[in-house]
Amino acid sequence: MAYFYSHLVQIEEITLKLNELNLSDSQKKHLASLIDSTIHHTILDIIFSKLSLSDKEMLMYKIKNNPEDKEIMTILNDKVENIDMEIKEAVSKLKKELHEDVEEVKKHG
Repeated sequence: MAYFYSHLVQIEEITLKLNELNLSDSQKKHLASLIDSTIHHTILDIIFSKLSLSDKEMLMYKIKNNPEDKEIMTILNDKVENIDMEIKEAVSKLKKELHEDVEEVKKHG
């Protein structure tokens, strides 16, 4: 699914890494969905930890009604300094952990 932050986050490399595992297509799809959800919740946690209650309510409404709305990033950039970098750094760290997990599974079958 596309989100307001999709231009900042690329997960294809992780989902491609799943092809290196001996998994069924349904298992790969399930893991890809879990990865997407984990990244989404990580980003939301970063965002909402930096906002006032009223800003959280307003953004939650916008995200719920149109998660692809590019205006959400514009609002966030006005409210939180360097939010783009914080999102990129958090996702990069998460992707590194996921890569390590895949390598660990490959080693131990």
